[in-house]
Amino acid sequence: MPIEMPRGLPFSVDTWSVRSQMKRHHFLTHAHKDHSSGILTHSSFPIYCTGLTKSLLLNQYPQLDESLFLRIEVGQSIFIDDPDCEFTVTAFDANHCPGAVMFLFEGNFGSILHTGDCRLTPECLYCLPEKYISKKGIQPTQRLDYVFLDCTFGKFRQPLPCKRSSIQQVINCIWKHPAATVVYLTCDLLGQEDIMVSVSQAFGSKIFVDKVANPELFGALNLTVPEILTQDESSRFHVFDGFPNLYKRAAVKLAEARANSQPEPLIVRASAQWYACDEEYSCTGSEGKLRFDTAVKDLSGVWHVCYSMHSSREELEWALQLLAPRWVASTTTPSCSAMELDYVRKHCLASRLTPGDPLWKLLDIRVDDDDVSIQCTGKNSPVVERVPAEMVGGESPTKSKNGSFSKLPCTLPLYEGQTVTLFGRARLRIEDSFEKCGQLVSDKKGRELKVEIAREEESDKVKVKQQVEHSSVCGEELSEKDGSKVSSSGAASGSSNNLGENLKRYYRSMNVPVPRPLPSLLKLLDNHKRRTKRRF
Repeated sequence: MPIEMPRGLPFSVDTWSVRSQMKRHHFLTHAHKDHSSGILTHSSFPIYCTGLTKSLLLNQYPQLDESLFLRIEVGQSIFIDDPDCEFTVTAFDANHCPGAVMFLFEGNFGSILHTGDCRLTPECLYCLPEKYISKKGIQPTQRLDYVFLDCTFGKFRQPLPCKRSSIQQVINCIWKHPAATVVYLTCDLLGQEDIMVSVSQAFGSKIFVDKVANPELFGALNLTVPEILTQDESSRFHVFDGFPNLYKRAAVKLAEARANSQPEPLIVRASAQWYACDEEYSCTGSEGKLRFDTAVKDLSGVWHVCYSMHSSREELEWALQLLAPRWVASTTTPSCSAMELDYVRKHCLASRLTPGDPLWKLLDIRVDDDDVSIQCTGKNSPVVERVPAEMVGGESPTKSKNGSFSKLPCTLPLYEGQTVTLFGRARLRIEDSFEKCGQLVSDKKGRELKVEIAREEESDKVKVKQQVEHSSVCGEELSEKDGSKVSSSGAASGSSNNLGENLKRYYRSMNVPVPRPLPSLLKLLDNHKRRTKRRF
């Protein structure tokens, strides 16, 4: 899911929540449903997007009011006179799906490139203003301040074939199976229209899409590629629903063909998901998956072609080297964050931050120059101490005596079953471990420790309560031993024994002095009686 934009900005991008609704301007990069989730309940004027994205969105959500949208096309710039800050936004092709764009925001908050979902190519990036592009190893004349980057396949280190090559593999796979009287193309996702267009042109046949069974898909294709659609079921090419239950439906189709003594249908799935993520349906292990130059058949009989609408890690690293931005953050919450990219680890470090850095204003964080303590302002502030880890390479700065910043691990609180985020959604995963002032403690042990601490504190409270009640009701006599009052249970009141060992270890691990227990209430009362007797 997309992340919320920083609190210091007057606009949101691809998020539709109570928090984003409070922004004065809203931007939608494309019409995929994971980027429009919540738009029915949390949409407000104005929503900037391309005309095609608007049409596709209204096809998905007919309940939406058409007047909410303002149109911005590829290459177009719009000046927005906001009460807090004037800024300009320009749209650029994202090479993702029909109508998809990247947004470049420029204002007194700096320059921000939000890629949305993208497949970054030289054609995409060289359309950006020349001042933001590196030339022959020389940094751009003006660096982008922030890039919000699509890191969906940021962990996938294999080079992905270009879209044109993948489409040719689909066509070659069909040519190699002339006996297949029916070809099912799993192209039910917005952004796979180029595959269907190329197949239709190569084989001179239109593609059947069931208008009754799948009206939303038919409506979307009718907006983007109406010339290739047919309602004639005798066509050789059919669009096949992908996930969920792709393999169950494929098994049914193959079984039906065998039962009727017919040639097996050809089922082709063009997607990078199987190569990057799916393990359950792999063919003969990783060796088969590493074939990116031809279609690969899995154990269930489905043929796979690596077709990606997202950038590979190699493409992301290349793009960042070309743009050389100051800070990078992931746009979504998938398995990869921007901190895992080599460029971010090397160039986006907290040691370069100063108290006057505009990053603080962007994040709506107030910095005290004396001790560099940072406080989040406003309601629902994100729980991040010092510096947001996503934009500073996972490090938090502290100010030394000479005024420079040194690197220290971020000190983040532990959340049961959750992850800590920079902008309100999961950006920094701490599911496996959490940090305590430079000392790493395992998450599991940390949770057990906190449970034990809570139990011991509750036990201490019960003991004190029982001690007070017992002495007040029964007039319990306490004997004096080694100068301290000893209860009938043998535990010395007012001594450090009242604190359990786990609680002591917890304080020491945080580099915090173990607090001295409060003096015994009975001892205080006894001292008071003695002072009273002396007065008399």
